[in-house]
This record gives sequence, C-alpha cells and structure tokens, in this order.
Amino acid sequence: MSILKIDNIISRLDDHQRDLEDVGEGTREAAVATILRPGAHTEALFILRASREGDPWSGQMAFPGGHKDPEDASIRHTAERETWEEIGLDLSSHARHLGELDQIRVRPRGRNIDMVVTPVLYVLENEPAILNPNHEVADILWGSLDAMYSGSSRTEEVFHVGGQSQTFPGYSVGEQVVWGLTMRMLEQFFTMLNPEFEAEQNW
Repeated sequence: MSILKIDNIISRLDDHQRDLEDVGEGTREAAVATILRPGAHTEALFILRASREGDPWSGQMAFPGGHKDPEDASIRHTAERETWEEIGLDLSSHARHLGELDQIRVRPRGRNIDMVVTPVLYVLENEPAILNPNHEVADILWGSLDAMYSGSSRTEEVFHVGGQSQTFPGYSVGEQVVWGLTMRMLEQFFTMLNPEFEAEQNW
C-alpha cells in the first residue's frame, strides 16, 4: 500500500504539525519507539508486556518504551534507551530516526499520574540477528501496518479492566491483539498519513 511506503511516511511527517500536550511540573514524560520494517508490507515492531503486579499495561501489546529519566538528554534518547533495555535493539546502529509523532496524554488506571507519551518514529535499516528481551517483555512480534490500515486485521477482544470484562476493538498480530493506548497511537499515525483514514475503514 503506497501510503505506508517509507518515502511517503517521511514526506507526510515533514508536512505534519504535531499535536503537543502541556507538560507541567507534575507531568511525567514517557516515550515509545515506533519501529517500522519496510518490505512488501510495512511492518511495526510490538512487544508483549510481561504480566507484572502494579503495571497498568501488564500483559498488553505495546511499543517498546518507558518513562523519561532525568539523565536522558531528550525524549528521543528515552525511546532509544528503553528499546535497548527492553529488547536489546540499538536503534542508533540499526535504524534511522524519522521524527516524533503526536503526543498523547494518558492517566494510567489505578494511578494518580498525569503522563504525556511521545511516539518516536524509526525505520529499521539493518536487523540484528538476535533480540534479547528483558524480564519486562514476554514476546516480540512484527505486525503488518497494511493489514491494520486497510481494516483487514481489525477485531474485537474481551479484556479485564478495573475488575470487569469489557469488549474492545483492536488489531490482530499473530495470536495477540493490539488495543487501547497503542491502538490509539497507531490510528493517530494513520490519520497523519491520511486525514480521511477513519472514514475509509471497512469496520
């Protein structure tokens, strides 16, 4: 699908006016790495987060990432450090940084935290032979963005949220489902590429 070719993504990103959130003294900043792998179908790298007590995104599909540390020189550095720590992928050696996407304000369930997350976009240029997930990561999966954008991988799944079972929309990646915050990031990305994205979905 031409809209998901890397050259088109770069062109759209260059023209895009990013949505930025207010970052106050009490706001926690975080970054995730949205890593694209070009090919016949453009894919993105996802991690399956390990089930951990106290993690509001425990067991969910996500992009690698985490909180910005005081030592991080930039939000890009946060994305790259967290990716290295979580899956052993050195983005500075294996990928090209394309830019930052729209910021998203989130309030994790069960926590009184105001957080702003910045997705940082990369294209993988040479893939390492081995990735080394740490204890926070149960699996690493590649998902077709073409299938997500076209709606062919769109699905529904029952998840347990706040002690209740609820049905949420998502995208199938293997036996897993991308939903919630990560799905929201993907759909903002698709809307940047095509402002009519939502109207074109076959869902």
